[in-house]
Amino acid sequence: MPGLIRGVARTAVVAGTATAVSNRVSRRQAARWNDHQQEQYGSQQEQYGSQRYEEQAYQPSPPPPARDPGADRLEQLRQLGELKAQGVLTDAEFEREKALLLHS
Repeated sequence: MPGLIRGVARTAVVAGTATAVSNRVSRRQAARWNDHQQEQYGSQQEQYGSQRYEEQAYQPSPPPPARDPGADRLEQLRQLGELKAQGVLTDAEFEREKALLLHS
């Protein structure tokens, strides 16, 4: 029994030491990354000057090009025709979908 307790105690010491070392390494790495990010942030501030974000010129993105609804319908009719030719749609289904598309 004393050998078992000694083994458990040794394992606890090793595990505790490993955890402490791992935590210390993690903290050091986090500090290094933080310092590195601060350096990058500082160099960006020097590069772009000390303008505030609100003071920078705002340039909105251009609006998307207008779509031609006729071209969309034509493309949808082509797709319906292809589906009918492939046998996916029956004649009745094709006519119903075509009527819905043309009257929308």
